[in-house]
Amino acid sequence: MKTKFLLIVTCIALIFFVGCNSDENKNDGTTAAISNDEIITNSKIDASIDDVTNIAEDQFNAQQNINRKPDGTIKNFLPSCAVITTVLTNNTWTRTVDFGAEGCTLDNGNTVKGKMVLSFSNDFTASTQTISYTFEGFTHNGKVLQGSKSIVRTVKSTDLLATAHPVFTAAIDLKVTFEDGSVYNRKGTLVKEMTAGYDTWFNWEDNVFVVTGSGTTTFPNGDTFSAEITTPLEFKASCKKSFAVKGIVSITKNGASAVIDFGNGDCDTLANVTKDGVTTEIDLKK
Repeated sequence: MKTKFLLIVTCIALIFFVGCNSDENKNDGTTAAISNDEIITNSKIDASIDDVTNIAEDQFNAQQNINRKPDGTIKNFLPSCAVITTVLTNNTWTRTVDFGAEGCTLDNGNTVKGKMVLSFSNDFTASTQTISYTFEGFTHNGKVLQGSKSIVRTVKSTDLLATAHPVFTAAIDLKVTFEDGSVYNRKGTLVKEMTAGYDTWFNWEDNVFVVTGSGTTTFPNGDTFSAEITTPLEFKASCKKSFAVKGIVSITKNGASAVIDFGNGDCDTLANVTKDGVTTEIDLKK
C-alpha cells in the first residue's frame, strides 16, 4: 500500500493534523464531509514539518558524534549544498543551516530554501536535551514556514521498545503560507520514537520511527481540524518519497469525521480514507 518516510518521523511528522480550505455546514442542516483535496492539502503541511524535524534531529546527531569514527560510510540527511555554520557560546551549540536563495533538493525530492537556526546544550551526557529551532526566510516546496519549534530528546525504554532508544517530544506552533498566499496555522504535540537505526548514527537510511500525538490545523476560512493518531504511525527513512508506511489517523471538523489508514508497510504515497462507511484510496502530495 503506501506511505511516507518519516521520520519521524515525521513528521514528524506529522500525517496528522488534517486540514481544510472551505468546508462548512450545508444549508440543509447536514454536515459537509471532509474532502480528499483538503486531506491532500494538509499532507503537504505534514511533509514540511516532517522534513524540518528530520533536519533538526540530523544536526543534533551530527554535532553529538562529530569526533566519533564511523563504522561505515557516513550517510547524512542533508545534501552537500547545505552550508552549515557552528558556534559554541556559553555551553550552547548554535548550528545555522543555510540552503541558499536558490535552494537545495533533499534526498526525498523536496526543495528547501533559506535558513534554519538550531540550538542545544553541549552536554551530550545529559539524559534529556532540548533542541530549539527557528526559521530565516525558510521555504519548503514553495511554502513559507514561520514560528518556532522545540524538541525534547531523551533516551529511555517505552512500551513500544524495551531497549533504551531516543524519544523525541516535539511541540509545534507554526504558520505555513502557501504560494497562493493562503495561511495555515498548525499546533500540537508529537512523540517520535526511534525504534531502529539508533546504533548506527552514521547511517540515516536505516532509521525507523514510530509517532503518536494529536493537534489542530486552522485553515484560511477559520475552520479547525482536530487530528489524533489512533494507531501509531511508522516511518522508514529508506522510504524516501513516501509518507507513513503504517498507522491510522482520526480527524474531525465541524461535526464531520474521517479516518486515514496508511497501509501495511509499503513505500508509497497512498492512503485509504474512510468517510461515512465508504473507503477510497487517495494519493497524498508533498
